Amino acid sequence: MEERKFCQCCAMPLDKPEDKGTEAGGTLSEDYCRYCYQNGAFTAPDATMDDIIAFNLKFNAENGHPFGPQEEAEKMMRGWFPTLKRWRKG
Repeated sequence: MEERKFCQCCAMPLDKPEDKGTEAGGTLSEDYCRYCYQNGAFTAPDATMDDIIAFNLKFNAENGHPFGPQEEAEKMMRGWFPTLKRWRKG
């Protein structure tokens, strides 16, 4: 079974081709979703990891908590996001 891929910025699952962002030449990105990355660039280049976590927590609250209770969701994101390509240090 193939390992599930997630956006390396916001952690959205990249399960379908239409979920993926695009590179400058129009090919699909293997690393980023369509919301975070288009035409080879981040859609919010100045966003911080905290900004993306806050956005995801807002989505979580507005959509019936698919990531679990807010406190647990935030704890999970703060543990996972620093491992994503966009937020890795060094």
